[in-house]
Amino acid sequence: MTRVGIFGGGQLALMLTQAAASLGLETAIFERVPDSPAGRFTHYEVVGAWEDERALERFAAHCDLVTLENEFVDASILARLEAHGMAVYPSAATLAAVQDKLVQKERMAAAGIAVPAFRAVATPDEVLAAGTALGWPLVLKARRNGYDGYGNASLRSPADIGPAWERLNRGGGLLVEAWVPFVRELAVMVVRGRDGATLAYPVVETVQQNHICHLVRAPAPVAPTTAEAATTLALRAVEAVAGVGVFGVELFELADGQVLYNELAPRPHNSGHYSIEGCLTSQFENHLRAVLGWPLGATALRAPAAVMVNLLGRRAGPVAPEALRGALAVPGAALHFYGKRESRVGRKMGHVTALGGHLAEAEAIARQAAAQAEL
Repeated sequence: MTRVGIFGGGQLALMLTQAAASLGLETAIFERVPDSPAGRFTHYEVVGAWEDERALERFAAHCDLVTLENEFVDASILARLEAHGMAVYPSAATLAAVQDKLVQKERMAAAGIAVPAFRAVATPDEVLAAGTALGWPLVLKARRNGYDGYGNASLRSPADIGPAWERLNRGGGLLVEAWVPFVRELAVMVVRGRDGATLAYPVVETVQQNHICHLVRAPAPVAPTTAEAATTLALRAVEAVAGVGVFGVELFELADGQVLYNELAPRPHNSGHYSIEGCLTSQFENHLRAVLGWPLGATALRAPAAVMVNLLGRRAGPVAPEALRGALAVPGAALHFYGKRESRVGRKMGHVTALGGHLAEAEAIARQAAAQAEL
């Protein structure tokens, strides 16, 4: 039986493990901390630092190929596995082109993909100079290891530079981007196989809450020309980094219908969770198909509309046994709980998906169930 190794043991690894079981596959988890959501359900688990050579060897010994649930594992670690003959997807080269956001933007710009104006900054004075050149506001970003808004700061004026620099400057480098006056945030999940075969999921609208994805509407309520432009851009972005597997491509829609590239995640993505119930093949199953070199599954919607609402923690403390009872009582709501034992304000605890004849119908069901979850 084929065993797929996964760097990381969070909810994405958990849902990959669930999809793997449906395909007759096993998984092995390599996580830095014990008692991870995926670690409780996998066939084999290593707990330790990803940089630990012995731990890496133990993990590799139990894998037929390796993938990842996040981009925080350094590309050099994947390269070490590749040097010993292990199949790794996405590859070390792909991850190296993605995990540093400055390198990622440079790669996209070089491929002719429309991106916001950006530049590297090494000092607060260089941020000030960027503001003068690009105009205010600006977005200051950590080049590595930022997610859910934790690596970003909006700079409305020069007075915001100091506090933002202190919070984000952790030695990994920073970059600034021009503010994009978008009317809507969009995302496209793209799956690309070992042979280069590529499929796109429907273009979705994502709605953020405190920089965290809160709601996803599929399909996005945009003009067909905008959806076509977003799909084309997303496909080109994944090809630009020679990606294999599922990739989440985040985009901005402008007032004139044009689309700008924002960021790319080399893994299953929050904006694609709706696909579990909403599409003929989930993003998790298609990721496994792609990295294994199997035929890709159809990505079409099962219903005219699907809406996903994240279940974000509303308090701090243990999750009560009855926390999901109310949400489970809502007809038409598909509930996913990630098995995190402790809730925190804003922490992703699970999600709800609902299908409908139109977006408003699906959204009403999903929102009702989410409101009933006591997390």
